[in-house]
Amino acid sequence: MTIRPLVILPDSVLRQSSEPVGPITAEIRTLVADMFDTMYDAPGVGLAAIQIGVAKRVVTIDTSKEEGVRDARVFINPEIVWSSEEKRVYDEGCLSIPDYYAEVERPDRVRVKFRDLDGKEQEIEADGLLSTCIQHEIDHLNGVLFIDHLSKLKRDRVIKKFTKAAKRDAA
Repeated sequence: MTIRPLVILPDSVLRQSSEPVGPITAEIRTLVADMFDTMYDAPGVGLAAIQIGVAKRVVTIDTSKEEGVRDARVFINPEIVWSSEEKRVYDEGCLSIPDYYAEVERPDRVRVKFRDLDGKEQEIEADGLLSTCIQHEIDHLNGVLFIDHLSKLKRDRVIKKFTKAAKRDAA
């Protein structure tokens, strides 16, 4: 398939809300394949379609840690239907905010309802890294970035840094 260019902060595309996916078409299957190719090439553990400029509610995730082992997961129209009260802090990064990491507190466990690539309704309960990754990617579908969970001072600093870099690159 195709490795697509990533949308990088401060691009306003990242603030768009994504549209639900209707029937699973060849176009959606190609999008998913391209998303996996792009995510693995980056490399990253999760990617929302909006991060490659497609405002569809599609997420790809692979949190496998073993070399040569893949655990590719596709979430179409994902929706968190339950979150634990217990929280967990993870050091998060984002392919759309390269080389920036920060600790973010999120619910430790979530239950997610979604459609798979065959269009079948699914529901899973996730914890640990998978839970954090799902929440991070669903945030993307709603125009929310992980830096939005940081203090205003830290968030403003990151946005300023990436805005300067974008102006420098455009010049």
